[in-house]
Amino acid sequence: MDSADRLRSRWLATAASAGAPADRDAGPYADRLLAAWSEPQRRYHTTAHLADVLARIDVLSADAPAADRAAVELAAWFHDAVYRPDRSENEERSAALAERALRELGIAEDRTAEVARLVRLTTTHDPAPGDTNGEVLCDADLAVLAADPDAYAAYAAAVRAEYGFVPDDAFRAGRAAVLRQLLDLPRLFRTPYGAAHWEAPARRNLTAELAALTG
Repeated sequence: MDSADRLRSRWLATAASAGAPADRDAGPYADRLLAAWSEPQRRYHTTAHLADVLARIDVLSADAPAADRAAVELAAWFHDAVYRPDRSENEERSAALAERALRELGIAEDRTAEVARLVRLTTTHDPAPGDTNGEVLCDADLAVLAADPDAYAAYAAAVRAEYGFVPDDAFRAGRAAVLRQLLDLPRLFRTPYGAAHWEAPARRNLTAELAALTG
C-alpha cells in the first residue's frame, strides 16, 4: 500500500469514527482532499506534511485522553486543504471547506464546528489554556520545527520554494518576522510531550535560521 492509499484508508476510518453515517460514501472526499494536498504550487504543505501531522497526533494523543481524537484528525486533514502562498486567508477558506464537506458527509454539527474552530486556530498556533484539542493539533503541526538540523534545513528550503515568487530581501524580512513571532511565544508546544521533547530543539532551529536570515 503506497502513502496515498494509506492516507485514504486513514481518512475513511476517521470519518467513520467521527460519526459519518454508513450510507454516506466518504471516499470521494478523501480523493478531493488528497488532490488538494498534491497541488503543484506546494513544496512543504504536501501530503507528506499531512501524513507527518497525523503521525504526530498519534504520539500526542496517548497523553491527551480528553481530546476529541476524531475532531483533531479531521482538522489535520483540512488545516491546509486550501493553500495559496500568495493569499492570507488560507485558514479561513480551509475552515469553510471543512464546514461544507463535513455537513455533506453527515458529521454532527457540534463536531463540524469544532473542526472548523481548530482549523482557524492554526492561524496563530496559540490555543487557550485547557484547549486540549487545540494543543494537540497545534503541537502536531509545529513538530517539524524540532526536526534534526538536516530535516529542518529541508523544511526551510521547501518553505522558501513555495514563496519562490517573492524576492530574496522581502522573503528574508517576512520569514524573520514569522520566526520572531514564534520565538516570542512563551511556549511553542503546549502538550506535555511536546514541551518535553520538542521545545528546546525547535527553539535552537528557529534561532539558527533567524541568525542566518539576519546576519
